[in-house]
Amino acid sequence: MIRIAAIPERVDLAPFSRWLDSQGVTHVIEHDEGHQVLFIEGEQLRQPVTEALTRYLDDPRHSGAPEGFTRPRTRRVVAGHWQAGPKDAPFTFALIVAAALIAWMTAFGAREQLMVLLTIVNPYEWPVSSFEYRLEALTQTVASLQLWRLVTPDLLHFSLMHLIFNGVMLWFLGSQIEAIDGRGHMVALVLVTSLGGNIPQFLFSGPLFGGLSGVVYGVLGYVWLCNQGRPRFQFPPALMTVAVVWLLIGFTPLTEALLGASMANAAHLGGLLSGLAYAMVRSANDMRRGQ
Repeated sequence: MIRIAAIPERVDLAPFSRWLDSQGVTHVIEHDEGHQVLFIEGEQLRQPVTEALTRYLDDPRHSGAPEGFTRPRTRRVVAGHWQAGPKDAPFTFALIVAAALIAWMTAFGAREQLMVLLTIVNPYEWPVSSFEYRLEALTQTVASLQLWRLVTPDLLHFSLMHLIFNGVMLWFLGSQIEAIDGRGHMVALVLVTSLGGNIPQFLFSGPLFGGLSGVVYGVLGYVWLCNQGRPRFQFPPALMTVAVVWLLIGFTPLTEALLGASMANAAHLGGLLSGLAYAMVRSANDMRRGQ
């Protein structure tokens, strides 16, 4: 949750709290050393709630509903849990739709001429048989301003189950991040985890990889770490354990024996570490601003 302000105990915040409830704003008021500390959910509500609180405190009687607050969009609740919809998380929804369209257009990797337009480097233009060759290919690809290649491997999927699993997991986690922390944070998180996963994977194994799983591991790490301090996301704790176990299994021959294909282990590990790093940086920035 996001810290809004600390208000002296002598101020009656009960009417303001009831008004926030009427507007559908999830909030908590904690008592700390003679102050009442207001926390809310939703980065996008920080400014309007702060302005409304200022107007409320300017009222000598501290009563009534402050004017000028834009009522937030009502959130749907399913079986006691908030459930995001495409309007709550349009970026996350669009990313999954784009991956589905690319999977259809490339016939899950069968149409190589189209697929190589989206791989991190074009393997027909650059030798990629060694780490040194791959590093040179990546450097020259970036120098030629083909910057889209750094993130477009996320859109490549090589089976229907691959696409469905990544899409479901990204929606479950990413829609919450976008709706609660804001679209800007979700876009930044996807870029950071995409780069953090795709570049190591390419340098480790070459350009023939793809999928949103590196980003999925990244948002998983972000949500898990954020929930360690002040939980604000729906996140079964066992999910992190399963993900880490699967990550470790991926570095063994077992996955190739079971699935008939190798996993993008470096992308998973790089995405996870990038998501954790983003959460730590954000937490440090929030603490610096006193939030």
